[in-house]
Amino acid sequence: MHIVFLDGASLPSPLPRPPEASHWVEREQTASNQLVEALAEADVAITNKVRIDRAALEQLPQLKLICVAATGYDCVDIAACRDQGVTVCNVPAYSAVSVAESVIASLFALRRHLLAYRAASSTHWPVSSHFCVHGAPIQDLQGSTLGIVGRGDIGSRVARLARALDINVLFAEHRGVARVREGYTSFDEVLAKADALTLHCPLTPQTRYLIGTAEIARMKPAALLINTARGPLVDENAVLAGLANGQLGGAALDVLYAEPPQADHPLLHCAHPNLIITPHVAWASQSSVARLKAVLSANISAFAAGAPINAVT
Repeated sequence: MHIVFLDGASLPSPLPRPPEASHWVEREQTASNQLVEALAEADVAITNKVRIDRAALEQLPQLKLICVAATGYDCVDIAACRDQGVTVCNVPAYSAVSVAESVIASLFALRRHLLAYRAASSTHWPVSSHFCVHGAPIQDLQGSTLGIVGRGDIGSRVARLARALDINVLFAEHRGVARVREGYTSFDEVLAKADALTLHCPLTPQTRYLIGTAEIARMKPAALLINTARGPLVDENAVLAGLANGQLGGAALDVLYAEPPQADHPLLHCAHPNLIITPHVAWASQSSVARLKAVLSANISAFAAGAPINAVT
């Protein structure tokens, strides 16, 4: 099989050559105008974030399998793959532990204003008249309320960790639906009650800009927002405004609308003391990366054996 990894640099270390590969190419990155040429002879494409759309697929009659090196597969035109007879496989649940732990770490950092107190240790502490420095109010996680949007592997694991810390957990129902399922709370009620809101839903036309100006205005004053899912779930201008006017007490964003962002992106230069921006690495613990590589290899092997696994088409 001719196998091409389109964006190998998206992993922290090289992917081992699949045993099924008679020809193996691991590209650092692939621009959209290079895609068709890169896959011209490929039977299998591996992509993390390189978009494969209908126009490209129609020029790639030899392509039979797309392995997405992630859980989310919004970078691939699934309908076009079905029409072209291309199988698409993803890697479910591999990063649930890593992302969930990142969310809890963010909760600790935001509720305790760790960034602000780290700065204070270099500025205010040396000139303090007593042994400590009091600044932003430090809040316990115990007894707080966490709203979770998305109840898949990651959202469910976040809930387990949160409950172990005596945090009250509310799973948000889909926005705008009339009936609230058992075990869920209406979307608007979650916004109103949550001390922190964390997003773990897929990016779809229905969830794009799920959190915007109107939603932030309905959140509890000084609530926290955490997004480790997909950047376009959130209106970034609304987040900046919410931080500026105090409606948001802080935010932890591991994803942005465009990745990588431009150097002058306003969020990267926002001086808010309780804003944490990380470069889409919540998923990337060493254990998660090892699982990702193992499942990618298994997906290719299963397809080659005629029994695909983790297929989403």
